[in-house]
Amino acid sequence: MASVRRSLLGGVAVVALATVASSAMAQAGNEWPTYGGDKSNTRFSTLDQINTGNVKDLKVVWMHSLGSNDSQESTPIIVGDTMYVTSSTGPKYVFALNARTGEKIWTYQPELPGDYMSTVCCGLDNRGVAVANGMVFFGRLDAKLEALDAKTGKHLWTKTVADYRKGYAITSAPLIVKDMVITGMAGGEYGVRGFVSAYKQSTGELVWKTYTIPGEGEPENDTWKGDSWKTGGGSTWGVGAYDAGRNLVYWSTSNAGPWGASTRGNDSSDIGPYSNKWTSSQLAFDADTGKIVWGYQYTPHDTWDYDGINEAVLTELSLGGQKVPVMMHADRNGFFYVLNRETGKLLAADPFVTVNWASHVDLQTGRPVEAPNNEKRPQLGKWARNVCPNLIGGKNWSPMSYSPQTGLVYLPAFNMCMDIKNREEEYSPGKFYLASEFDLGMAGASGSNLAEFIAWDPVAMKKAWSIPEDYMWASGAMTTAGGLVFYGNLEGKFKAVNAKTGEVLWQFNVGTGITQSAVSYSIDGKQYIAVTAGRLKGPPSFFGKLGQKMMAVSPEGGVLVVFAL
Repeated sequence: MASVRRSLLGGVAVVALATVASSAMAQAGNEWPTYGGDKSNTRFSTLDQINTGNVKDLKVVWMHSLGSNDSQESTPIIVGDTMYVTSSTGPKYVFALNARTGEKIWTYQPELPGDYMSTVCCGLDNRGVAVANGMVFFGRLDAKLEALDAKTGKHLWTKTVADYRKGYAITSAPLIVKDMVITGMAGGEYGVRGFVSAYKQSTGELVWKTYTIPGEGEPENDTWKGDSWKTGGGSTWGVGAYDAGRNLVYWSTSNAGPWGASTRGNDSSDIGPYSNKWTSSQLAFDADTGKIVWGYQYTPHDTWDYDGINEAVLTELSLGGQKVPVMMHADRNGFFYVLNRETGKLLAADPFVTVNWASHVDLQTGRPVEAPNNEKRPQLGKWARNVCPNLIGGKNWSPMSYSPQTGLVYLPAFNMCMDIKNREEEYSPGKFYLASEFDLGMAGASGSNLAEFIAWDPVAMKKAWSIPEDYMWASGAMTTAGGLVFYGNLEGKFKAVNAKTGEVLWQFNVGTGITQSAVSYSIDGKQYIAVTAGRLKGPPSFFGKLGQKMMAVSPEGGVLVVFAL
């Protein structure tokens, strides 16, 4: 494994920010070649045939069954005139479709072990594929990475990334960098030790593997009490980003394990040396070696399950008249962060939802300033009441989008709080390792709606506009040069919104809940909008009566719906 260098870089006072389009960021156009539209995760399409003036005429042009009814979270990938999309449950299927008509080109069904479902935390998710050099790559819930021939669907190779029986899984699409395919892994609720690993596309040979939690003899290992680092979480189940100019790969990390903090530190807001790096953090890796170039920790000594895996969105902002390369991140802990993506320096951190576990983030230390007297920090045998946001977060995995046209970020947010306390629990491989109990079925303070879709101004660090949603889990966002932002909700309503004003211009009910972002592409001069739909199944089970209401608003499903004028 490559040696690592770790450092937390402090902050500077926030100055006025003005957005500028970055010529270094290649945005999605006729194709949608990667999970985030581009490797900067902006989910912005330069297509404008469908716009604010004609979106009212959008119609369904074809549909395709995904063949499973668990939560559908896949992002379709379009290369040339072919669409590649996965289903949930393993994935159960990988499809190659004619992107004009939906006609099937090939279908591949992985062979998974019969017991893989027993060690998957929170839904049988698959978020899609990566495509490069005539190959299709995808991760599996049994913690394997697989490669197929893009034209025929023929199996090329399979690599075991980790042992699924110990709680490891792969839920998100991998990242293509040069001749490598790079993947993270899930398992933060099972006492795993997180990592990111890179493989040769041609053979599946391991190029590098870097653990997110430092082992004995590595820098920052002393931020862990005793040998708690061995089961410390820090999984990497979200998606990566890549800055080719700086040759940096960005990946964020999950909660510390177990959630209860007494085994790994002071179990107090006075965390002392036990920040538990690099959990609930943002990391930048050298793409060639896997060495950690810098790290920033969103939630030190996390005991709320403020899982920091949400995507990094890369762009450039103007600070005092100078262009600065930045990454933006809306964290589960309720703060919206802007970091210098070259150095890791904190530039801004402001709440985008109701936050009471901390008053603010100190820009000099980079650390959140917690509520006094451990009031909102759960401890061993002690409840913390009405903690906002709850552990599902101010924002969860559903991706946000950045539009260089408006300079706004569009994201789904939650209005939820919780009661939570820590308890003693023994580690057992392949079983939940939480050391925590909780009540998540608590609406937040800001009205009766449980969620909202937000347009966030990263210059003023405040909402530009928002749309209340009755139920949790508004979907991810996708913006276009036609002045539009698309998103869906748990009821199955797919909406087109004026990106400047927040006016809903069009909507269509697909019949089952939507959580993933839409995509856009063009073939023969015709623009299409595509979205996968299939109501959440796993997470609502944690929410008691509120969760039951979530599951009642739309049926389970599994469908890909494609629209055009």
